[in-house]
Amino acid sequence: MLRLLALLVLLAAPIHAAQSPVVQGTAVDARLIAARDGVTGRTLSAGLDLTLKPGWKTYWRSPGEVGLPPRIDWSASRNVAEVTLAYPAPARFTAFEIENYGYADEVVFPLSVALVEPDAPARLAVTATMLVCADICIPETVDLSLDLPAGGGLDAAMADRLGEWVARVPDADGFDVAAVHLDGDALTLTATSDRPLADPQVFPEHGDYAAFGAPEVRIAGDGRTLWARLPVLNPGEGPLDLTLVDGTHHATLADLPLAAAPPPAPGPAAPDRALGGALLAALLGGLILNVMPCVLPVLSIKLASALQARDRGPTRIRLGFLAAAGGILCFFAALAGLVIALRAGGVAVGWGMQFQQPAFLAALAVVMTLFAANLLGWFELSLPSRVQTAMGGSRGGDFATGAFAALMATPCSAPFLGSAVAFALTQDWPRTLAVFLAMGLGLALPYLLVAAAPRLVHALPRPGRWMGAVRGVLGCLMLVAAAWVVSVIWSGTGPVPALAVAGLALLALAALRLRPAPGRIGAAALVAAIAAALVLPSGPQAAPTPSGIWLPFDRAALTDRVAAGEVVFVDVTADWCLTCKVNKRAVLDAEPVAGALAGVAAMQADWTRPDPAIAAYLAGWDRYGIPFNAVYGPGAPDGIPLPEILTDAIVLDALARAGG
Repeated sequence: MLRLLALLVLLAAPIHAAQSPVVQGTAVDARLIAARDGVTGRTLSAGLDLTLKPGWKTYWRSPGEVGLPPRIDWSASRNVAEVTLAYPAPARFTAFEIENYGYADEVVFPLSVALVEPDAPARLAVTATMLVCADICIPETVDLSLDLPAGGGLDAAMADRLGEWVARVPDADGFDVAAVHLDGDALTLTATSDRPLADPQVFPEHGDYAAFGAPEVRIAGDGRTLWARLPVLNPGEGPLDLTLVDGTHHATLADLPLAAAPPPAPGPAAPDRALGGALLAALLGGLILNVMPCVLPVLSIKLASALQARDRGPTRIRLGFLAAAGGILCFFAALAGLVIALRAGGVAVGWGMQFQQPAFLAALAVVMTLFAANLLGWFELSLPSRVQTAMGGSRGGDFATGAFAALMATPCSAPFLGSAVAFALTQDWPRTLAVFLAMGLGLALPYLLVAAAPRLVHALPRPGRWMGAVRGVLGCLMLVAAAWVVSVIWSGTGPVPALAVAGLALLALAALRLRPAPGRIGAAALVAAIAAALVLPSGPQAAPTPSGIWLPFDRAALTDRVAAGEVVFVDVTADWCLTCKVNKRAVLDAEPVAGALAGVAAMQADWTRPDPAIAAYLAGWDRYGIPFNAVYGPGAPDGIPLPEILTDAIVLDALARAGG
């Protein structure tokens, strides 16, 4: 009876959570969220979470030409002394041909809540009125409340969502305004950034009624200096504040002093020098990719191409290797187009990003199996006759070989490549395309060398049975590479999907072995690739927990450890990054480095699957690919970045310097 009574009491008690019920409005759904499901200490971290219906937008604290910022009333709250609302970086949008600043789709306004009585229950109650606009503008008013008991623990999901939007609130770091001039006609400024700029935006604030038109923005030659001019539509009063936003990079600079004259616009000469350096770095980085650890499957393809060309005439050798080089360049052009499109859509991109997608890996495992079958002599890889004729004969297989070699090189990073990719991902589309093509040219240089001197192929021994044996070995190596891709799927999504992909690839292989007709080859490849992609789970997957001495990467914990005087080693890695694996086996897991890492805080950031926190961390270093390693400590609180290829001396020296 007592047990039943206790159960009834528990069921009747209120259930506390770190979020309020969702209130649905005409154009916006709203809720309150908190990082914890209870009260500990003197303050609370909370957020006003808004989801806007498609096509609707709401406003920033300075709305632009027209509009209203949110109006918030916390008077119905209990045990709340003060609530400070922060504004994430806005976007610029046009409504009725008028420039406005605000948010579309969703926004969380972070809240810092000071309590009257620490460690005591609190009630957050808010009446929020927002102006939302689409084809029309309407006011939306929502009443929300969230009761939090004393005590409680962290709500990981709500804390992560709050943390994501807190990171979007501009602070005073990252930009420095060199000069700003304001008169009755225009606001003109120059500012410098601590990282390369891609598409900077300027949001001025100058009192309640100031309004500015669309800015003219130019990036100076160093890629880190911007010049902007905004026409004054309505003059304001009071201090001048500027918020500068460039993707995930942003800062607010308050109460700026005014210069006597407008700063001049930058000249056009310097960008060419910056572009020239990036093109040279991209060319060298692409060339070095030919000898990086990911070269195994690429080397198999190159050797097979040379063996096939051994008994051809000089003209056919030249055309074949030119077609392979063309395949490499076309792949890099397509990759640049994809990067440009994703970046325009606001998606964070990085080098090797396609290897984070299980569906891509599944299709790749099937394609690699087909290449292995081709090397084993079970069928000849060729494109349809019409395509071959358009390409000048039977060069379709050579073209596909080059494109596939380029694809297999992208999980690797190389010296010079990091700076080239960072430049490419922060520039306009013509420069992005030029840098990616320079990478492709570097990777294609060995093919172009053979095309320029076809007699190099004749340095190989004369054709014989040995060629079949070598092709068989290369085919087996390609199967090993396909098994590696399956192992990446295993680590990212689990054994069942990985085994399903492996089974589908083997079925395609068996079908080709039995009936290697060209039509069946294409059908088997298509069906197996689609089926392999469909068996994989969709959506984000949790990264595996590091083992041994490694701690999971946590940017806040990193800062706390360094502040406490610890040395922290950060390793950003992924299962698909072969250079990372070589660094780990040859340096990080071997003595004397392994022993040194056991005496510090070693953090591992697993980027096998997409992770916005890791992407933001890399972007903070102007890096968009891996491997990446950095060492922090009392002697290097801002961190010491390490090169892509590690040695014992490099790591031990950085640890000693960071230790002070």
